[in-house]
Amino acid sequence: MKINLQIFKYVLIDYFLAAFAWAFFYFYRKAYIEFDLLFPVDYYFSDKKFLLGLIFIPIFWVCIYALSGNYSNIYRRSRLKEFFQMLTITFFGVLVLFFVLLIDDKVYSYKTYYKSIAALYAIHFLFTYPIRLYISTNIVKKVHNRIIGYNTLLIGSNQNALNLFEEMQGQRVSSGNKFVGFVHIENKNGKGHLLKNYLPHLGELIDLKKIIEEKEIEEVIIAVESWEHEFLKKIIDELEGGRVIVKIIPDVYDILSGSVKMTSIFGAPLMEISDHYMQPWQKFLKRLLDIVVSCICLVVLSPIYLITAILVRASSKGPIFYSHERIGIYGRPFLMYKFRSMYVDAEKNGPSLSSQNDPRITPFGSFMRKVRLDELPQFYNVLIGEMSLVGPRPERQFFIDQIVKTAPHYKLLHKIKPGITSWGQVKYGYAENVSEMIERLKYDLLYIENMSLMVDLKILIYTVLIVVQGRGK
Repeated sequence: MKINLQIFKYVLIDYFLAAFAWAFFYFYRKAYIEFDLLFPVDYYFSDKKFLLGLIFIPIFWVCIYALSGNYSNIYRRSRLKEFFQMLTITFFGVLVLFFVLLIDDKVYSYKTYYKSIAALYAIHFLFTYPIRLYISTNIVKKVHNRIIGYNTLLIGSNQNALNLFEEMQGQRVSSGNKFVGFVHIENKNGKGHLLKNYLPHLGELIDLKKIIEEKEIEEVIIAVESWEHEFLKKIIDELEGGRVIVKIIPDVYDILSGSVKMTSIFGAPLMEISDHYMQPWQKFLKRLLDIVVSCICLVVLSPIYLITAILVRASSKGPIFYSHERIGIYGRPFLMYKFRSMYVDAEKNGPSLSSQNDPRITPFGSFMRKVRLDELPQFYNVLIGEMSLVGPRPERQFFIDQIVKTAPHYKLLHKIKPGITSWGQVKYGYAENVSEMIERLKYDLLYIENMSLMVDLKILIYTVLIVVQGRGK
């Protein structure tokens, strides 16, 4: 599904509907509230304030919708929920516009204010919601008629899996799940599975990640037998760090720990394992903060970038910047950039972690690490969306493979973007061995469970203090 194109259409439609609503309200206010419609229509289109309003007020509404999560999960919309969301969003948006733009208008009485608020609310809602309802209804119909579907993988191969598949396929109104195949739990089930006449057999648990990537899986449904419950932890561990929605049949609900969101897919009730660590509006603001701060830092700190680059080049032979592959959100590799703090060919004998008196680190490199100067190029990674200001530090696959042997829950860190700084980084600085990485892990997991803009702000403040005081490890 071309979801990014669909989101763009939503944004474009919302923008123009908000512009039409504002223009209509503007004329309505002049004619029926202020009784001041004395000029021809073309006069208003030469009014700079009116034209600026047509440009920036729709942008305001699009931002409000984004903050409210209206552009996420657009193929899984509830029309009833959207109705109440639009009532609420429109109310708060109108209040903001009133206090920012309308409260200073000349009025004959305070009743004019009430009329303006009521008119703006009614006009904006009536201009925008019916079109949104039409689009949502059209999408829901396509889902119900199996025109739009979510690539779904079924985990299980016995009676529970077969019953679930038959129930969902037999629904008159589709829930949107397009089954592309199934995997079995262990080898002894591989030959006698009941689903072989209905779905392609794609492999076993060890192949999960590869199957999800190759088949572009969007949902995974776990339908195991009671005697297969011992494999649940392994299944969940394999799915951690991915971007798929994970659902499970109700009879294994109390086996799982953590936050579980109840959901019902028509005749087949399933439970969704929730991984929503932040509200949509906080996610939006977090990303907005990442963009704004990284842009400011790249511009304002440019003299420091230049001086640091000169000193890196002067301190030892080799390139100014150092880049190597790290693992980011959803387990995707990316190139992370740093100012080079080690001598060239420092890892010619293989990857290894740095220590306090590491001979591979240049004298200037040691200073850079204490004040975090070497991390400055990562603002570019933040700007392009590979990293965030705050998040677990990204690691190399070589060390991740060692960590998961002892702490398989490390994969949870891949649910969010890695960061320039983190709670674990503030606490421990650079880890010198895998044991310290695992010790630092508990703080990063604690951060994920308590993610908020306020926590990010506290971590950023402590990071700045460490930089200023030169206490970096």
